[in-house]
Amino acid sequence: MYVVIMGGGRVGINLASSLVAGGHDVTLIENDSKLCNNAASELDALVICGSGTDIKTLEEANVGDADVFVAATGFDEANLLSCILVKEYNIKKIIARVSNPDHEDAFKKVGIDDVISPELTAASYLEKLIIRPKIADLIIIGKGNAELLEIKVENKNVLGKKIKDVSPTDDFIIAALYKKGEITIPKKEDVLNKGDRISILVKSKAVKKTAKLFTE
Repeated sequence: MYVVIMGGGRVGINLASSLVAGGHDVTLIENDSKLCNNAASELDALVICGSGTDIKTLEEANVGDADVFVAATGFDEANLLSCILVKEYNIKKIIARVSNPDHEDAFKKVGIDDVISPELTAASYLEKLIIRPKIADLIIIGKGNAELLEIKVENKNVLGKKIKDVSPTDDFIIAALYKKGEITIPKKEDVLNKGDRISILVKSKAVKKTAKLFTE
């Protein structure tokens, strides 16, 4: 996977480092020369000193080949403009960091795939949005042995089935069910329908298998 990140601050560098460690190709764009030099010394990735709101810089980063673009600076206006520009390249996924919650609607109106507030800008959360696009990781529990996930039910193999027929198992249990915006504690006879969202308590070692059960 090829990811272009705009922003060489703490969030951008940590995200780039995690993605590179996972075997992904990364290019980081940073306008500030000091941050740019710092990123270049820390990352085993291409670092471009330039503005992510400049077409020439984006093309230098081969943004047209990117699978994911992440605008991770602390400046909402710059993040919004860069996202608007890269939409012309038909990138599969665009993620933007938003510092001011009042600006979220503006990002959503132009079709940004994921808008991340300051509370969710940890590099680990952004990485999961990229690697696990159909899962919202809510929290890591205990010593990392379990996770609480929110998943949209899409797999035809579980659609129309009752909760008791798919959960609990040795690996996970459905802890909450969201239907038409309403949250309930699931009952054994509740039926899973397309578009429902569920919160699942799952063993960390079984996250991938469990996500596949409901999303593929």
